[in-house]
Amino acid sequence: MSHPSRSRNNLPRLVFLHGFSGDRREWRAVGERLTDYPQLFLDLPGHGDNAALTVSGFADVDAWLRATLLSYNILKYWLVGYSLGGRIAMYHASRPSGLQGLIVEGGHPGLTDPAQQEARRHADARWAERFRSEPLENVFSDWYRQPVFASLTDAQRRELVALRSRNNGAALAAMLQATSLAGQPDLRAALRNRNIPFHYLYGEHDSKFGALAAELNAERHPISHAGHNAHRENPAAVAACLAQILRLSIKDPL
Repeated sequence: MSHPSRSRNNLPRLVFLHGFSGDRREWRAVGERLTDYPQLFLDLPGHGDNAALTVSGFADVDAWLRATLLSYNILKYWLVGYSLGGRIAMYHASRPSGLQGLIVEGGHPGLTDPAQQEARRHADARWAERFRSEPLENVFSDWYRQPVFASLTDAQRRELVALRSRNNGAALAAMLQATSLAGQPDLRAALRNRNIPFHYLYGEHDSKFGALAAELNAERHPISHAGHNAHRENPAAVAACLAQILRLSIKDPL
């Protein structure tokens, strides 16, 4: 877990949440371009330095997040979350907190069809069994051939497989099932009733999440030259987008 940088000019802290199988370093290339804002980069349960931390579901993850923020005395903040981190951020935003703004990249708001939920539950159970029992290189080689990652080049895919294979397979399996999209509530209604800024980023080549973005009452921001993992594929464009969002959303405290 990265220690938070000091607050500047009373600006709210940016709290970054990575995606499944990532860690707190995932957002660094973006964060280092936003040096005016104090930042905190977290390892989610089951990942990085928190690999041994287990949770039972979204409520449990949210309780961990709130306790972590409180331990740093972070009372006013923006959440910036990618994929799984985005889903956790949206869940958090649907409940009262000190959250002042929400930025999600490629996060699913929730399934609404019971048949899709059941199919996802079985699919995640199969992936979890593979993460527990097979070499991670083999599992991630197949993981990154799922349709949502279709825009990856062979070189990008090999790089991700090598990077993600450093994880603990059993810890990933536990987190995958605890935070399965099958068990996530549909957050659309709660997000419509929010009273904070909500911005949604997606790669221009990520047609699935571009379509999901249109279902949300959020400001939408397509990121050029990027697929599902836009902040990895085009960190400069994502950082520029975040900088603009923050400039327009946060009043000068001076």
